[in-house]
Amino acid sequence: MSDFAGRSGAALVVGGSGGLGLAVVRMLARRGSHVALTYRSRPEAGESAAASAREWGVKASAYELDLTGDEAAADVVTAVSEEYGGLHTLVYAAGPHVPLVHLSSVAPSTMAAQLAADAGGFFNVVQPALPHLRHTQGSVVAVTTAATARYPSRDGLSSAPKAAVEALVRALAAEEGRFGVRVNAVGPGMLTDGMAARLISSGDLSPDALDAARRAIPMRRFGNASDVAEAVCFLASDRAGFISGQKLDVDGGYGV
Repeated sequence: MSDFAGRSGAALVVGGSGGLGLAVVRMLARRGSHVALTYRSRPEAGESAAASAREWGVKASAYELDLTGDEAAADVVTAVSEEYGGLHTLVYAAGPHVPLVHLSSVAPSTMAAQLAADAGGFFNVVQPALPHLRHTQGSVVAVTTAATARYPSRDGLSSAPKAAVEALVRALAAEEGRFGVRVNAVGPGMLTDGMAARLISSGDLSPDALDAARRAIPMRRFGNASDVAEAVCFLASDRAGFISGQKLDVDGGYGV
């Protein structure tokens, strides 16, 4: 499959140095796209991800980016467009580890910080990318969460900011469609990779809680990062050329 082999420019994967972002980087490269990715604090992880993409014969590079700075995000978008001769896809796959806590125990300042880091971070990078994506009639795919469709207890600190990202996805799709830009989201459910894996390893999810989570999924199993990457790459490809403003949950049926 070579969905992106004919595309000019590159895909930019924000948060592409680990977890779900890394799976997206590798799949985009395997399907013919040049790839730029960002990391926040681990340059060795960023370079390792770029090197794994180059194994597929494409160009790839890593950029340091703290999404809390709007100028820094704009600088990275400009640098990627200049290095690769354009930007055809923006994938937002960033997000810090968020513990499972009841909202009653969350300080307002903590929620405000999470909203700024996630929803604000998404807007910081997507807004300066729009002129480049208009030029290529490209697309944006935001990786959010299945928890905005069916809310699991203690997930509000994660799902509320992701819901704000999804609202921006719909608004941008409505406004940017006239320029040929598509904007969509992918909502991961329980996975063996990424955030779910961190919750399991940290002990936030006990064996009993994991069993309950499996029972809540019609397919009775967890997914993986490759499942999410498949959905992201589909929505970014021309095969999804008339799909915009949508969210595709990759959750084994959890939201039904």
